[in-house]
Amino acid sequence: MKCGVIVFPGSSHDVYEVVRLILNLEVELIWYKETNLGNYDTLIISGGFSYGDYLRPGALAARTEIMSEIRVKAEQGIPILAIGNGFQILLEADLLPGVMLKNKALAFISQNKNLIVRNNQTFFTTGYDQDEVISMPIAHGEGCYYCDEQTLARLEENKQIVFTYQANPNGSIGNIAGLVNEKGNVLGMMPHPERATETSLGSEAGLRLFQSMVNNWREQHVTNV
Repeated sequence: MKCGVIVFPGSSHDVYEVVRLILNLEVELIWYKETNLGNYDTLIISGGFSYGDYLRPGALAARTEIMSEIRVKAEQGIPILAIGNGFQILLEADLLPGVMLKNKALAFISQNKNLIVRNNQTFFTTGYDQDEVISMPIAHGEGCYYCDEQTLARLEENKQIVFTYQANPNGSIGNIAGLVNEKGNVLGMMPHPERATETSLGSEAGLRLFQSMVNNWREQHVTNV
């Protein structure tokens, strides 16, 4: 399984180190000017502050050329994980429905939060129990997810809501912390699983997300051979 981590100006490299050092997978950093993503089995858009969150978080990154290729990969069914700012980028690029607003308290929040696993049947969540409560850190100033009532009803009907906050920290509608596209191969989430991969970090709950991805990819790969 070869993983590519998309890097914009201001992106963090935390998830790259997790994939490389903890999962021991083949992984490469992909500069945002690259347009050939054909050699990767899965793509990750990491957190951080792409372009310094100028205009709106993710707004400039969503309009770069590489996003056209990411859109193609999403349509082809390639697994794509977007964390924090990566989630904001996918919303700005219309690869996931909804928008991200400033936190209700208008303050940056950096805390560990309990999440509820609302759908453990996705490519990213089979390592969890349904409705399991897990802990992951959040770190954002614009993490208040919003969509209209019709979109929310569709997300609920299609079981696209993957994670919700046990106690809402930012005002997100439906307590939404992470969701997938209709096909189920693109996950956007504000909590940071890459910062919850070792007991020394306070939680290993995030590691199970990455392990789910690896195990499901291997199962599909073996099946398809």
